[in-house]
Amino acid sequence: MFAVIKTGGKQYRVAANDTITIATVEGEPGSAVTFGEVLLFADDAGATQVGAPLLSGISVAGEIVSHGRDAKVIAFKKRRRQNSRRKRGHRQHHTVVRITGISA
Repeated sequence: MFAVIKTGGKQYRVAANDTITIATVEGEPGSAVTFGEVLLFADDAGATQVGAPLLSGISVAGEIVSHGRDAKVIAFKKRRRQNSRRKRGHRQHHTVVRITGISA
C-alpha cells in the first residue's frame, strides 16, 4: 500500500515506515503530522485511486524525526576581465518525517 502526497510544492511517494526529507514543517521532534493532500492511493489488492487533483477521505500520518539543514549550495558569478565576482552560499532548512500509516 502506498500513496503520493503533496507538501512543500513537491510530490512524494510514501508507504508505511518510510522516512522522507521534506521542506520545513512546524512541530517538535516526536510530534505527529498529517498530510491531507493525497494525489494517488494504491492498496494491497492492486486497486488504484487517482485524484483529480486530490482524493478525499484519505490521509497520511507521520511523525517528525528531526529538523536540519541541507548541504551548502554555492552560487558563483564572474565577469571575465572585469575584476567582478560574487559568491553566495545557501543552506535550505528541512524536516525528516517517518510515515506511520495511511488511513483510507
